[in-house]
Amino acid sequence: MEKSGKLVLPAEYNCICVLGPTAVGKTPLAVALANAFDGEVISVDSRQVYKYLDIGSGKDLCEYAVNGKPIPTDVVFPALHGTYGEDGTIQGLFDMANIAYVGCTTTSSALTMDKKKTKMVWQSLGLPVVPYVCMKRSTLLDSIVYDEFVKETVKEFGFPLFVKPCSAGSSNGAAKANNEKELNFAIMEAFLWDDKILIEKSINAREIECSVTGNSVTFPADSDVEQVTAYIPGEIIPTHTFYSYEAKYQDDNGAQLQIPAMLSENDLEKIRRVAVAAYKALDASGLSRVDFFIDKDTNAVYLNEINTMPGFTPISMFPKMCDAAGLDFENLIELLLDQAIALHNTKSALSTSR
Repeated sequence: MEKSGKLVLPAEYNCICVLGPTAVGKTPLAVALANAFDGEVISVDSRQVYKYLDIGSGKDLCEYAVNGKPIPTDVVFPALHGTYGEDGTIQGLFDMANIAYVGCTTTSSALTMDKKKTKMVWQSLGLPVVPYVCMKRSTLLDSIVYDEFVKETVKEFGFPLFVKPCSAGSSNGAAKANNEKELNFAIMEAFLWDDKILIEKSINAREIECSVTGNSVTFPADSDVEQVTAYIPGEIIPTHTFYSYEAKYQDDNGAQLQIPAMLSENDLEKIRRVAVAAYKALDASGLSRVDFFIDKDTNAVYLNEINTMPGFTPISMFPKMCDAAGLDFENLIELLLDQAIALHNTKSALSTSR
C-alpha cells in the first residue's frame, strides 16, 4: 500500500523485524525499509566486542544513512554493565556527541562506580553503610605497612571479611575471607580488578533491593515523568554462602527472589525512603537499583551499593520490582526513554561558554 509516496503497513502490523547473522546487511536493509515506510529504526544490536576477532558486530554506524545523509539518533539505552558501561566512559562519549541516553550522567556514573566515594557521600549525609576500610595498591609496596594494615583490620572487624574492588561490577574480584590466608588471597584477587579495594565487616544480613527511577537534579515539581520514585523492595535469598559472580550468572538456582521482601509495611517504607535519599545524594538520574543489608541480629539497615545500570531482562530484579508496583516492562522502557530525553533537553539548554 502507498500513501503520499511512502509505503504503508497493513493496519494489523506496526513494525518490521529484521533478523539475521552478523555482517549480512541487516542495517542497510532496515534503514531502507524505514525510509520506504516513513518509520523509525529501533536497533537492538548486542554491540558485542570480540577481543582479537574483527567480525564487524556493532561497527555499522556509517550505514545509518539515507542517500548519504545520516539518520539522527533520538536516544540510546546503554544496557552495559561494569567498566566502560557504568563508569562514565560511554556516558561521556554520548555527551560529546550530543546524544540523549538512559541512565546517570557522566559525573554520577563515575562517582557511583567508585564504591568508596559512594560510601563517603552517603556517610556525609548520615546514611548508614557497612563498616569498611579502603586499601590502595601502594600498600603492597611495603610488607611491614601491609601486615600492619591487615592486622588492624582483622582486629577491628574480625572474621569473616568481605573483599571487593572499589570499581568493578557483577561481583568480579569479590570474595569472602574466613581467615588470614583467605584474606591475603582475596586481597590479591581484588587488586587484579582495581587499584583500590574495600575490606568490609561481615554482617549476618538479609539482602534487600529497591528499584528507583527519576531525574534527581532536574525534575520540576509538576513532572510525573522525571520525579524520583522508589518501587516495591524485593529480597535476594542466596542458596550460596556468598552471592558471587557464579551464583548470579552461572547457577540457575543461585538465589531465590522474593517480591515484596518479607518485611513489615513500616520497614518496606523505610527502605524506599532511604533508597530515594541515597539516589538523590549521588545526583542519580534515569534508573538505579539500590542494595541494602538488614542485620538479622539487630534489624539495623545498611546501604550496600547502588547499581546505575542493573540487570534488565524481563526476569531481572529491577523490572520485576517495578512491575510489582504496577509499572510493567513496556511502560518502564517508555518512562526511561522519556526521562532521558527530558534530561538531555535540560542539559542542552545550559551555557557552556561565554
